[in-house]
Amino acid sequence: MNPIDAPGTDEAEWRAWDGLEALPPLNSYRWRSVAVIAAHPDDEVLGVGGLMSLLADRGARLRLIAVTDGEASHPDAGIAERRVAESAAALKHIGDVETVRLGLPDSGVRDDELLRLLPELVDGFDACLAPWDKDVHPDHEAVGRAAAACASEVWHFPIWAWHWARPADPHVPWDRAAQVPLPPEVAERKQAAIDCFTSQIEGPDPILKPGVLAHFTRGKEVLFDARA
Repeated sequence: MNPIDAPGTDEAEWRAWDGLEALPPLNSYRWRSVAVIAAHPDDEVLGVGGLMSLLADRGARLRLIAVTDGEASHPDAGIAERRVAESAAALKHIGDVETVRLGLPDSGVRDDELLRLLPELVDGFDACLAPWDKDVHPDHEAVGRAAAACASEVWHFPIWAWHWARPADPHVPWDRAAQVPLPPEVAERKQAAIDCFTSQIEGPDPILKPGVLAHFTRGKEVLFDARA
């Protein structure tokens, strides 16, 4: 069974684990410009919405590179347009973010296409944030690999790993991890942004079930240094 489809780790287990609290803080104050690469609409907000909001508050230049429009999440006609609109609405809660959409096929992202398109788009940015290249979702992993190959400072953010991994899981690079504590007002903005993704969180069988969403409403975000 795909680990994403298997029963996941309860958020209470993560919050009870002192390993998260012990992670060193990420020093993002030195960044004046950051490129965030999202495999699908909502990855950016779930993984680093709080950090993006903090950076926006400091006046950093932010560019979102949206790789796909998320059209494979549902068979419904118009789902891509809906997810793009949800992302735009969510970013209004985050801050001033420039968006570049690549329009690559959802669930069919290829490394060679990314390596052709990304270098120019991340050039000149102080740091690049992208999904973890071991997150188990193939699109996330392709984006994470390409980011690491294209930028000088890269931090990976886990999405599905919070579901399939466990506290102290040896498959997770905790030795390269750092935390971003979120002030209450930033956590509130992130929650408002998450709430915009109604196609993913509503309905009788949502893609992002409450147990999954709980991983992204804690008071910190975690990233892995891709170059460590």
